[in-house]
Amino acid sequence: MHPRLASLQPYPFERLAQLHRGVTPPASRKPISLSIGEPKHAAPGIVVDALVRSLADLGTYPATAGLPAFRAAVARWLDRRYNLRGAIDPASMVLPVNGTREALFAFAQCVIDPADAALVAMPNPFYQIYEGAALLAGATPVFLDTTAQTGFLPDLSAVPTEVWQRCRLLYLCSPGNPTGAVADEAYLETVLKLSDQYGFVIAADECYGDIFADESNPPPGLLGTCARLGRSFERAVVFHSLSKRSSVPGLRSGFVAGDPAILEAFRLYRTYHGCALPVHVQNASIVAWDDDAHAAANRALYREKFDAVLPILAPVLSVEAPAASFYLWPDVAADDEQFARDLYATENVIVLPGSYLGRDAGKGNPGAGRVRMSLVAPLPDCIEAAHRIRRFIESRNS
Repeated sequence: MHPRLASLQPYPFERLAQLHRGVTPPASRKPISLSIGEPKHAAPGIVVDALVRSLADLGTYPATAGLPAFRAAVARWLDRRYNLRGAIDPASMVLPVNGTREALFAFAQCVIDPADAALVAMPNPFYQIYEGAALLAGATPVFLDTTAQTGFLPDLSAVPTEVWQRCRLLYLCSPGNPTGAVADEAYLETVLKLSDQYGFVIAADECYGDIFADESNPPPGLLGTCARLGRSFERAVVFHSLSKRSSVPGLRSGFVAGDPAILEAFRLYRTYHGCALPVHVQNASIVAWDDDAHAAANRALYREKFDAVLPILAPVLSVEAPAASFYLWPDVAADDEQFARDLYATENVIVLPGSYLGRDAGKGNPGAGRVRMSLVAPLPDCIEAAHRIRRFIESRNS
């Protein structure tokens, strides 16, 4: 067996299941899960219709490089969303992937030389795929704490020079999971300057990039910052998905885009990896990437949830609306595991302990004392969950 498999930690939801073991929540209250970031909004009709129309393509093997029409639709969307002014060549700078999770993991296997004693830097707390990808690629993860004091973004100035010198890959997540923090263009420009100085590749996980609070101020992206600076996409690769943007997590459709030299190597890797995106999924995805109206409607539904839930929770919980994403990341002023277990036991509401998403990098686990709440359930369920959480906290404080 691969010797590094033993270094993988249990996935957060495995730990959550273990935490709940032996607990019987009240049957009088239906379960409401706010733990998993799995969108529950109805899939857009235009995407469903396109998928059905394409089912005849089940008899066709997909190419790793994807359909030219798929890559062109992605390039059009990137142009509209990030003002790239035609800088994306669909033929050499776009690849389809089976959602960002698969691609983020595979990417490290492609770009890391296991004989290099490489470091892979990542935000902390983080999406656990980053850590597993680094370990199984033969690298050592470096955890960059994101706290309220750092604006929930890694403090790049605090990273020692010797770390940057050995860093071969930086995972960047903006908008952030679990915090919803957004890296502005000045921050992204700093990341690019560090990449130029030290030569590491940037893997920008932007899967929440189309779920944001202010319609007049969408989160910037890495490629958009490159375009604004008039520079190439060298060492810059972004990861996007329809799972969150279009509420179709089961479609498993996304893309990577950026540095053509890296993408050519990644295409070769993926040819052997055997993960080409099915043709019928690509055809449905073309419709989704070409339509922005359903994404705007999706954002509005999340705003409605935040507007309804926050006034209920704010009097009893230190919580703020994020700039983007569909998560709340409150400080519960308690042991996060105990909070989550007791909430489940008394109110049948499921949240994820924040410590499950972080690691102790020497200054304590930055997720400790917080929980992640995913506002993916229907609006009435989110409101009901907020009332139960408030009742639970008030009971504990009485």
